Amino acid sequence: MKLLALWLLAVNVAAFVLFGLDKWFAVRHMWRISERTLFAVALLGASPGAMLGMAVFHHKTRHRAFTLGMPAIFALQLALGVWLWRLGLLPF
Repeated sequence: MKLLALWLLAVNVAAFVLFGLDKWFAVRHMWRISERTLFAVALLGASPGAMLGMAVFHHKTRHRAFTLGMPAIFALQLALGVWLWRLGLLPF
């Protein structure tokens, strides 16, 4: 339980920071973090952190892949969590 909570906290903070960094880089026309990386971090459990980063930094909010993709990933992760909980595989 603690390990899962720590993992989710860490990857969500990482996603939030990555979206902030990518916005900072974009404004300065610098090297960018790939969209594949941003989605990969979200798939690791960080879709809430990614969506928060999108909202706070106003980043990737015009990209349909992100505005539809991140909530879809979150919905799938939530459904998976509920399914695992109902099977008794989650300790809470």
